[in-house]
Amino acid sequence: MGQLTVKRRVTIPVRAGDVMADFISFNGDESGKEHIGIFCEGKNAKAQNEVPLVRLHSECLTGDVFGSGRCDCGEQLDEAIDRINDEGGYILYLRQEGRGIGLYAKLDAYALQDKGYDTYQANEMLHLPEDDRDFGVAAEMLKSLGVTKIRLLTNNPDKAKQLKEHGIEVAELVPTKVHVNQHNRSYLHTKAARKQHTLVFDDE
Repeated sequence: MGQLTVKRRVTIPVRAGDVMADFISFNGDESGKEHIGIFCEGKNAKAQNEVPLVRLHSECLTGDVFGSGRCDCGEQLDEAIDRINDEGGYILYLRQEGRGIGLYAKLDAYALQDKGYDTYQANEMLHLPEDDRDFGVAAEMLKSLGVTKIRLLTNNPDKAKQLKEHGIEVAELVPTKVHVNQHNRSYLHTKAARKQHTLVFDDE
């Protein structure tokens, strides 16, 4: 990937104007995936920090748009908007549906999960990687925005690892809440067990 530069920065009133956010596009991403940066200045001066709070959020059509209960993506995105609108920082919305395998393949994997396989086993049965996401592009997005030191809003240690490998200093890991329901409990337990996501369940 070549060096990214900011292409366009446009203010969009999110949630019918309750949140004012700058949506940022980039030049130089040869993948053509159209990743987007979303910046909030932060409305709570007391909560603001010199080091911006950053959320790397991989696109999830079913969760982000339709509120699917099979994952926690929509709830995590809402939480990120709330916290970053309060404290100031960036959401990097990465077009990496289904941990990088795409929407159609994700639905194929869901069909296998309905037969009792976990989320990673389903990918393996489809001859697809467990997690094919590239967070290096997020590091390049941050650099193009002049950001090299962040507080990272995540439960996924791999995000911090990849950012550090690409020259971003992660000053603090800020865990997200655990958004568990009857449909995603097994999925979340699997992420914690297989990929060391820092999830603490209230009933344990």
